[in-house]
Amino acid sequence: MSTDMDAIAKLYDYRKSIDNFDAALIHILAERFRVTKAVGVLKASADLPPSDPNREAEQVARLRELAKTADLDPDFAEKFLEFVIREVIQHHKQAAAK
Repeated sequence: MSTDMDAIAKLYDYRKSIDNFDAALIHILAERFRVTKAVGVLKASADLPPSDPNREAEQVARLRELAKTADLDPDFAEKFLEFVIREVIQHHKQAAAK
């Protein structure tokens, strides 16, 4: 049987892992946005549109499949990607406006 102290220690370990994952996610997102900002600058300099619906559809399909293999809800993965894409498009629009 687990004691309250064991449960508290385990909870601490879980929370420490969650904090580490959150930090990794933030750093990975920052790197991703650095690259997508470069894409936005390139698109702006080449007079390309900030949005690419075909690429976005490919990404959604790819991430939904990745989510399935990772045992993550594909709908959640799609919503997350849509959120990221909206932010990326804003960055691309800002680059085009400069």
